Amino acid sequence: MQIRRYQAEDKEAVKALHYAGLAQFGATEDPYYDSDLDDIEGIYINKHGDFIVGLENKEIIAMGALKKVSDTRGEIKRIRVRRDCQRRGHAQMILSRLMEIAQELGYKELCLDATVNNIPAQRLFEKCGFIETHRGKVGKYDLVFYEKKLNQE
Repeated sequence: MQIRRYQAEDKEAVKALHYAGLAQFGATEDPYYDSDLDDIEGIYINKHGDFIVGLENKEIIAMGALKKVSDTRGEIKRIRVRRDCQRRGHAQMILSRLMEIAQELGYKELCLDATVNNIPAQRLFEKCGFIETHRGKVGKYDLVFYEKKLNQE
């Protein structure tokens, strides 16, 4: 899989991948929660973050984002892998690259979350050194929250 920064022409493929990922775990499209996908450059790339895509045969099969929370803290968001491409290490590649980018941008810690029923994501995050900090509800979603200090493996 080739990883590169999001480009404007990726927008529809990224949105389709995102919505397919939501459906896989019983979530639905919600303009309130998904509006960031209409301004990826403004919300992520141009604000001390990033948004990357993974390609195979010139098709977007994976994606992930890094969003600034504070000068020292970033949030990993929007990790998705096309269903027929899952279980091949693509999510870990996206997450690893986002952690590298976070270090390059000077972040000292990262946070992220997953729905309680997304066990594969939880396992990946824990495998990559993220520690569960708490559980809670955001809107209609029950979430597991994680943190990781950078430069510590």
